[in-house]
Amino acid sequence: MASSRSTIVEMTVLNQISHVIVHQKNESSLLREVLDILNSEMGLQRGTLTLRRGDALEIKASHGMTKEEAERGKYELGEGITGSVAQTGEPMVIESIADDNRFLHRTKSRGNMENVAFICVPIIHGAEIIGTMSIDRKVEDKTDLDRDLSLLETVANILADAVSVIRDEHEEREKLLEENRRLKSELDRKFRPSNIVGNCSGMKSVYAMISQVAESSATVLVRGESGTGKELVARALHQASPRKNKAFIAVNCAALPDNLIESELFGHEKGSFTGAISQRKGRCELADGGTLFLDEIGDISLATQVKLLRFLQEKTFDRVGGHEPISTDVRVIAATSRNLEEGMEQDSFREDLYYRLNVFPIHMPALRERRSDIMLLADSFLGRYNDMYGKKVRRISTPAINMMMGYHWPGNVRELQNCIERAVLTSSDEVIHAFNLPPSLQTAQETGTSFVPEEGASLIVLVASYEREIIIDALKTTRGNVAAAARNLQSTPRVLHYKIEQLKIDSTKYK
Repeated sequence: MASSRSTIVEMTVLNQISHVIVHQKNESSLLREVLDILNSEMGLQRGTLTLRRGDALEIKASHGMTKEEAERGKYELGEGITGSVAQTGEPMVIESIADDNRFLHRTKSRGNMENVAFICVPIIHGAEIIGTMSIDRKVEDKTDLDRDLSLLETVANILADAVSVIRDEHEEREKLLEENRRLKSELDRKFRPSNIVGNCSGMKSVYAMISQVAESSATVLVRGESGTGKELVARALHQASPRKNKAFIAVNCAALPDNLIESELFGHEKGSFTGAISQRKGRCELADGGTLFLDEIGDISLATQVKLLRFLQEKTFDRVGGHEPISTDVRVIAATSRNLEEGMEQDSFREDLYYRLNVFPIHMPALRERRSDIMLLADSFLGRYNDMYGKKVRRISTPAINMMMGYHWPGNVRELQNCIERAVLTSSDEVIHAFNLPPSLQTAQETGTSFVPEEGASLIVLVASYEREIIIDALKTTRGNVAAAARNLQSTPRVLHYKIEQLKIDSTKYK
């Protein structure tokens, strides 16, 4: 009868463990659940599952001991009962823990050890011992330690395969993740042109599109507000293309009068008009084999649009006053800040030219849509103008940063570039202060001086901004200690507290 009950227990244990192995794919959770099953069906006093790392064994799951006790359970191969089993691969049954001096008691988790047996079996996968499983078992009349040993060996064999599979899957996932990280790093480098600064998601999309179309000869239409850096995209496309060793010719269509743009693009023959004293090659001809960048394409006249459409379709053109078609191999990149769709509705821009240009559109986000890039761009311009003007400006002050981050930048990156150039030129020390920024940024709202009346505010705002700058720098130096800052400024804490409250400075930010 006792044998029948033991068989039922064994079958129940193996059935439950098999079920857990099928559904549990986390190593630590699997080991804990196995010990829970052994406890519920066999009534353990405590149990441990160790796994090998090099020549050391660490408890990865336990029952009947605290987290701190389990963390103390670390063994070298051959050390104690657990280390000996892991070294030899032979199971051990100790009928009485109290009578065996080989126990290290490293976990300090045992109290009364009378009539307590210890069973430890190796976990072996293939020819490798990967860990051990051990239990403390209360010895009673019906206890059959040999049967318990046999059951634990069976469980250990099942666990060995399960742990190995989980580890293999984990290693495979780690390899895939590492491969993905490596590929992402390579893609980031590939998609990041050296002449463009920006890490925001909008710019990463631009980099990806540049990479996709750069090696082709497809016409690209770069769209975006004025000052966003559309020409930089065109140059990046040229540098990443097979044409990079050929000419890059840029034409600002908005800067040329209507009566000259055709001649500039296609050239003219001698005597074709008054002042044409010799033959002249146009930009399309000069760009042969390279890239032609047509900036502000939305500003050209309808008459020129017709001739440009023919050039895009057939790659041929006639010089002004000429009759022989000229063929060129030119990659065209156009850019515009205008709404071409509205232009088509108003009949100021040809629909057929629009579709011929809009083969691969790239949108450049406005600076207000990529605020995380403002300081990256500012630092880049700071380094450039330090070198250009022989200055040594080292940093941008916190109030100046706050003003730049709060400004709406209607002129986009070009406005920021001009702003930093002016600030570098006007800086009298190694810092760009708020008062070095242009008047367009010097507002009561941005400087936190909204208490100042509007009438005649410009001088008062600048003075308040200067005071705020000095106080913040003093608070930074003293780590928010107002009394120490007051001493450094040769003032009193009462006066400084008044100024801090008046200028809306949060001194706790600098502690």
